[in-house]
Formats: sequence, C-alpha cells, structure tokens
Amino acid sequence: MEQKNILIVIPMTPEQKKRLEQILPKAEPVYTSYAEVTKAQVQQAEIILGNVPADMIQASENLAWLHLNSAGYEPYMEKGVLNPHTILTTSSGAYGKAVSEHMFAMLLALQKKLYLYRDNQNQHLWKEEGNVVSVTDSTILILGAGNIGNHFAKLAHALGARVIGIKRSPGECPPYMDELHTTDSLKELLPKADAVVSFLPSTDDTKGLFNQELFSLMKPGSFFLNGGRGDLVCREALCNALESGRLAGAALDVTDPEPLPQGDRLWNIPNLFITPHVSGGYHLPETLRNVVDICLDNVQRYADKKPLRNMVER
Repeated sequence: MEQKNILIVIPMTPEQKKRLEQILPKAEPVYTSYAEVTKAQVQQAEIILGNVPADMIQASENLAWLHLNSAGYEPYMEKGVLNPHTILTTSSGAYGKAVSEHMFAMLLALQKKLYLYRDNQNQHLWKEEGNVVSVTDSTILILGAGNIGNHFAKLAHALGARVIGIKRSPGECPPYMDELHTTDSLKELLPKADAVVSFLPSTDDTKGLFNQELFSLMKPGSFFLNGGRGDLVCREALCNALESGRLAGAALDVTDPEPLPQGDRLWNIPNLFITPHVSGGYHLPETLRNVVDICLDNVQRYADKKPLRNMVER
C-alpha cells in the first residue's frame, strides 16, 4: 500500500490502534478528534478515518479515501467538498441496535404517557392521565427498512405488533415484517398505521416530505417518530397536527435546525418527546466497537485492494 499519511479521527483503544498499524506497517498514523483536528492535518491526509469538518476538506487532491464513523454522509456530498477521485465509505450497520432501542423506548413512553407522568412528578402531582394503548396488535409503519429500521421491526414484531416496512426499492419481505412496500405506497399506508417511525436519510426526495398533507393522512390518534434526519419534517405542520389533536403524540431525536432554538414552538408541546440527536452516538459502548470493526475491516480491504464496504455512489 502506497498511502502513508493517515488521519484517524475515530476514538480507538491501544489494542485497536495496534491492529490498524499491523495492517498498515508503513503508515504514518495521526490520531486526533473531531474537536481538535486541524485544516492542515486534513489537507495533508491521503486517508481519513472518521468524520472531519466538511469545510476543511475543500476537494483535497491528496485525499484518496474518506471513511466516515457515521452512517449519514450528506455534508460530504455537497459541491466542492470531495474531489471526484476520492472514495467515500460509511459506518452503516454500526448503529442499528442503539438507534432502534432508543426510538422504541420513546414509542413505549408515548403509548403509556410516561412523559406526562414525568411532568407530573416534577410538579409533585399524584394524577392519573387516562387511557393508554399497547404496542401489541398495533400497526407500526417503518420508513427506511435498512439496518436501523430492521432492528426496530424485530423489536415491534417480538411484542406482537403488525409491522409494515417501506424502502426505496423492492425486496423480499423479512420474517419480522408483515408487509414490505416501496415509497410510492406511503400515502396509501399512512391511514392504516397506529405509529409511523422514520429512519429516512436526508435526500432531495425526503426534505420536507412530512408536511400538512401527510400529517392529515395519518390515522387520528396515531404517533409519529423521527430518528432519521430532521429536515424530513415541516415543523409547523407537526406542531399543528399535535396541537389540534390529530396526533396523540410524537418523538424526535432529530430536528432541523440542530440544536433546536430555545424559543422554538416545538419545546412547549406537552405530547412531544425531544432528545438532542443522541440515539446514534457512542452512548451505547457497543456502537463504537461496531464502528471501529467496520473501519478496520475496510482498512484491511483497502490494503488488499478488495471492494470496500458501504461505498457511497457519487
């Protein structure tokens, strides 16, 4: 392998660093973090392992391969960020358990009104909040039947939900889903779902997709959850759907913009859960191990001149 200047932004243990250096014995690795990386380091690197600020890359001629520690890659697809010859790969597949469990916990909390009881606890109120619903026998519509969506489907199916998946291209329906459709069936399926859960990425087709029309198609009293990208949702349309009672509740781990401004209307809606885009971080230690394993596997493939995992079509 000819490349020697490698910048590593993914946190690694001494053992993991040793594995990397055994794969690339002639490399000159530089270990840093997203917060501390410099533009000079980015511009000099021939290989970068981990996310760096996209505006530091500036279509670097030196950069042959960028492997992201994230599953998402949207900022790196903007014009002028990557040189056409630069290979881009992601850590897709590392976050399925963490994100799906986080969003599933939010769904259960919405169904059982735990957010209201927490609010009551903070106010020292001993108060009942009425009827709740069960995930068992409910219909869950999952948008984005990839790694994370499939993990979520398994959890919902295990508790007896009817699970419907939506993906961009046709495929075989897995055993933990009752139906699998393509995106052109979305409007037809929305009125059937007791909960709609999105793990969709940010694309030209998904930006602003959930507007007033789609929220009006959802089943009255249903729930909406977004663990994909914040720009999927028109914020005012979601607020209107919640405040009017069309939706029983919603949960967001992502917003647009991020951080959500302190004065935003979303903060004051009582049947809305908001977490600050934490489901896909390294809070679950297994996630970071998954990220490093995918990274080191790709480094081995790169050294052996074999096809890389999770290549982004550019």
